[in-house]
Amino acid sequence: MGARLDDFRRTRIPQHRRDAHRRGGDRGDRACAGETGFSAARAVYGRALGDDVVNKTTERARSAYRAGITLLVVAALYEAVARSGLFPAALLPTLPKVAATFVTGLLDGTLIEHAFYTMYRVLFGLALAIAVALPLGILMGRFRPIESFFLPLASAFMPIPSLAWVPLFILWFGLGNTVAILIVFYAALFPMLLNAWSGVRAVNPLWLRAAGAMGADERALFWKVIIPGASPFIITGLRQAFLRAWIAVIGAEMLAASDWGLGWVIFDAKEFLNADVMLASLAMIGLIGFVFERAVFGSIERATIMRWGMIRTA
Repeated sequence: MGARLDDFRRTRIPQHRRDAHRRGGDRGDRACAGETGFSAARAVYGRALGDDVVNKTTERARSAYRAGITLLVVAALYEAVARSGLFPAALLPTLPKVAATFVTGLLDGTLIEHAFYTMYRVLFGLALAIAVALPLGILMGRFRPIESFFLPLASAFMPIPSLAWVPLFILWFGLGNTVAILIVFYAALFPMLLNAWSGVRAVNPLWLRAAGAMGADERALFWKVIIPGASPFIITGLRQAFLRAWIAVIGAEMLAASDWGLGWVIFDAKEFLNADVMLASLAMIGLIGFVFERAVFGSIERATIMRWGMIRTA
């Protein structure tokens, strides 16, 4: 009976239909094989991505561990010298005394209030510097006549230390916030300006030609090519500008501030040999700088140049 049914099928079903049916089965097998290959590739990519995340997390943990070891070694050396008797206790206080002064300043609000005044001067002057230097640096990088006019001026003024202007600014503007903010502005201006200029000049001309060939206008070139391409330099300029501004504001507060600011606290504590107050203020300065480096600039990097793929994430 089975043999007769096979003979009937071969007789009643044309050969071209049997061939088409066979080809359809082959295509189905290939499709299944393709899906299997895609699933395997996706699984491999997922494992590789997971391994990459694990490696990055492990590297961050190792970096934090090394930083912790370094801090512990430095703290142990300092404590050993402080307890050795080489210096008077009033001039080189122990770490517990410095920590107690730091905590007391936080709890009574004095240290926080002085830090607020310092941060106000830093951020105000830094914002002014960015508002002037960033667009000017981009224009210098894009247009040669503007570069030819401003670059010699920047080269002439940049070597002058910002604190060298303090006596002259005091004569012009008196003591107080104005002098400190202007000193911060001057200190932060040139790192931001020159890094923005260098970043625009470093953009690959091939990117610009390719974008122009695809019909990009000047606005699209600016936002889609120039800014992403120059962003590593701009972020570096922000970091350098903040560092220079932070250094400048402490010096300006020592020389020109009236009553408030971490620099003023350090300078005033010197008159009374309060080394623990000076060291607690220095610790506050370092803590604020660390927070800005990790939280602020790290977030800017993740939101811009890491997302654009301009640098490899750590």
